[in-house]
Amino acid sequence: MSPELVSILVLVVVFVIATTRSVNMGALAFAAAFGVGTLVADLDADGIFAGFPGDLFVVLVGVTYLFAIARANGTTDWLVHAAVRLVRGRVALIPWVMFALTGALTAIGAVSPAAVAIVAPIALSFATRYAISPLLMGTMVVHGAQAGGFSPISIYGSIVNGIVEREGLPGSEVGLFLASLIANLLIASVLFAVLGGRKLWARGSVPVDGDGPAEATGTGAGGAAEKGPGKSTGTGTGTGTGTAGTAPTAVAVRPDQDSDGTGGAMRLTPARIATLVALVALVVAVLGFDLDAGLTAVSLAVVLSTAWPDDSRRAVGEIAWSTVLLICGVLTYVGVLEEMGTITWAGEGVGGIGVPLLAAVLLCYIGAIVSAFASSVGIMGALIPLAVPFLAQGEIGAVGMVAALAVSATVVDVSPFSTNGALVLAAAPDVDRERFFRQLMVYGGIVVAAVPALAWLVLVVPGFG
Repeated sequence: MSPELVSILVLVVVFVIATTRSVNMGALAFAAAFGVGTLVADLDADGIFAGFPGDLFVVLVGVTYLFAIARANGTTDWLVHAAVRLVRGRVALIPWVMFALTGALTAIGAVSPAAVAIVAPIALSFATRYAISPLLMGTMVVHGAQAGGFSPISIYGSIVNGIVEREGLPGSEVGLFLASLIANLLIASVLFAVLGGRKLWARGSVPVDGDGPAEATGTGAGGAAEKGPGKSTGTGTGTGTGTAGTAPTAVAVRPDQDSDGTGGAMRLTPARIATLVALVALVVAVLGFDLDAGLTAVSLAVVLSTAWPDDSRRAVGEIAWSTVLLICGVLTYVGVLEEMGTITWAGEGVGGIGVPLLAAVLLCYIGAIVSAFASSVGIMGALIPLAVPFLAQGEIGAVGMVAALAVSATVVDVSPFSTNGALVLAAAPDVDRERFFRQLMVYGGIVVAAVPALAWLVLVVPGFG
């Protein structure tokens, strides 16, 4: 048995043990990386640790730390209230606001994980407050980021178009952008309909500002909240429903600190103003100056902790450490697979198939499966050159093939093992994380199984380009 096949079988065993024995998959993956790396790939400790995602570790810790402080001092509640006012209390529009916001950020040049890191904590806090399915809100954020991710001036678009040009393939910058935009918009529309969007429309508008609080109950995927004014109950069903005759209140205000005591708008305190400035600074630093999101978030969190230690004392404990272990362990094992050539081995095996259309769909599936655990752009950078030999035969349109690879390799970023999925999982407050993790994993599996075939059918089979 070849070393590459052994490494793939070990990965399957890790999945089986983690799902049947409730063992943290990250811990299992670290052990697998040690065993396979040492016994099969002949790697030393430095070779194994070369795959450790240090940058993602800092992003997960830094962003969740900063937003834990924002939750503690009430800043996220204030932002939720502002979002409700923006759409005049129509809760059903909020998921689309988050979709559009992350799409706009990536379209103008933000790296997808950076946009998700900024928007996801606010979006998931809103989902918890209003008993909206966290799965709906989280996936809307990720698909929004990918919808704008291939604009001609975006990071992903620039990289892929550069690879196409370097390989001497015909390309279409606008076609690539529209393919990703339309694919993610259609997926988001289906998700909205399936995960409770119609029931959100039935709620109507929630009271804002001085309309007064209203008691509500509801169901939301992933966890439970208290019942009472401004709060909701969750049963983990994945949908949001409001009790007949009532509507969720905008924000559970604290009369002594937040309002005039009559259910009015939340007021800004010095700590909240400073936190809002920190969040804006995070956006400017990441998008305007290309600074690392994780290191910037940690630095801003430290400043806030120093100024208001009481609000942030418990924030370190609220960092999603189990999620950090899970993601870092799995990606370390994927790094071992890359180091020992397993991914290249699989790609070359598919590229050597004599039937171009079959090779095309298999490359789309390899891109989707591997990208669910690793860098989407990195995988495209490896797969597009592998596709050059059979694209040169003229039987497959290069424009459609590149677009299909791009869509297949990025829509799967909803997987909890990808950077974006991990950020969504870590950002969700007050949910059963194991349940939410399983929901994201199942949904990611559905996307991996369905989207590459659909992308191949729509973009490759007609022969575009």
